[in-house]
Amino acid sequence: MSELGFLGIAEASDLLRAKKLSPVELTTALLQRIDRLDKDYNAFIAVTPEAALAAARQAEAEIAAGRWRGAFHGIPYALKDIIDVAGLPTTAHSKLLQNNVATADAAVAARLKAAGGILLGKLSTHEFAIGGPSFDLPWPPARNPWNRDYFSGGSSSGSGAGLAAGLFPAALGTDTGGSVRNPASQCGITGMKPTYGRVSRRGVLPLAFSLDHVGPMTRDVRDNALMLQVIAGHDPGDPASADEPVPDYTASLREGVKGLRVGVIRQFYTKDIAAHPEMAAAVEAAVGCFAEAGAEVREVPLPPLQDFSACGQVIMLAEAFAVHERWLKERPEDYGARGRERLLAGAGLRAADYIQAVRWRLQLRDAAAAAFRDVDLALTVSSHDPACRIDDDTALAATYSRQARMAFNVTGQPALVIPAGFATSGMPLSLQLVGRPFAEALLYRAAAAYEAATGWTKRHPAGLAG
Repeated sequence: MSELGFLGIAEASDLLRAKKLSPVELTTALLQRIDRLDKDYNAFIAVTPEAALAAARQAEAEIAAGRWRGAFHGIPYALKDIIDVAGLPTTAHSKLLQNNVATADAAVAARLKAAGGILLGKLSTHEFAIGGPSFDLPWPPARNPWNRDYFSGGSSSGSGAGLAAGLFPAALGTDTGGSVRNPASQCGITGMKPTYGRVSRRGVLPLAFSLDHVGPMTRDVRDNALMLQVIAGHDPGDPASADEPVPDYTASLREGVKGLRVGVIRQFYTKDIAAHPEMAAAVEAAVGCFAEAGAEVREVPLPPLQDFSACGQVIMLAEAFAVHERWLKERPEDYGARGRERLLAGAGLRAADYIQAVRWRLQLRDAAAAAFRDVDLALTVSSHDPACRIDDDTALAATYSRQARMAFNVTGQPALVIPAGFATSGMPLSLQLVGRPFAEALLYRAAAAYEAATGWTKRHPAGLAG
């Protein structure tokens, strides 16, 4: 049973379909692991063992009867606690919503349920996906399984921590300025921010309407592709949802990168913001890996990283304040200090500031589109530094400025973060792959080639592999 902690979606699915493993056995093993380990990592706000075991028994009966729903049938997963599940609280890790029970499933929760997935519970987040890591909320912040004294990234912090600790094989996060990719970077797992509109956000608490994304988080590339397969697709209930066909995201995973034109956005980690030497070296090693595998590597110039960050920050803070204005006026004391401070920053913005940022965004998007005409995909840094201590306020503040993720919330392009080695501190290093709109399958293809060449996803935190 202890060996099931790091079993991925693809491998578990094969065993479940062949009846060599039962959904009840897998779910029971993970619930026991959560009970034993999560007190150290705080990945969960709430575990739902009774409902999980009931769903596992149903999945087991269906599989036994030959009613196979697909690769996600019988797979346990968990959800960031800003995603609605009917009958369960959606707290956003905040005192304001402690008793907020959802009346309907979010679109993504409904799709995972329909695919036969087994929900284990709701996961820690930064308060309202912006205020954290915080110690003045009803639940403690998640901690990094590679070293529990270190930050797990955010705001999808419980998703990253739980995956790295082997508590579940799949989770959903949300990404407004990097909140899927930050914990993926810090925890050494795989996180996809799909193209804006690729995945429905109906039933997900908003942070900033025009920047919000929902994305899959897993330990490896194939599993990520399998999870995106389930949640992607048009939803008329989300006004930003794109009516685009959904390809088979696993079809080209073995095709390699030979002949692909891979751009390097080197300025983001050398000129605009100098990355930690070990992080920069990891990205450069990846450049060499792609070149050695037959990709045509070339440098891609973009506007300064600070332009993307400033534009995205104005839009995010203005839209977030619009969401929270009433609560900030009526119940400011019920926010954690970090969440309140960050949300109130939007109160000083003028309508003119927001409109100018929206116009600027179009210019930045067009510049990125022009740069990507000559490449199939690009690679760059995600975080400029490995994870810092969770009690180091100065380093934590720098975490949100020393990153190259907001750029692709501004442009809406798909961006995938994968493990790229380890620093001398023992903390994970990472790599970000970026594509043209709706080119997620190509990102998975390139990432799978790099993953196979390096083997970074096969490493797990010491003491947790069993």
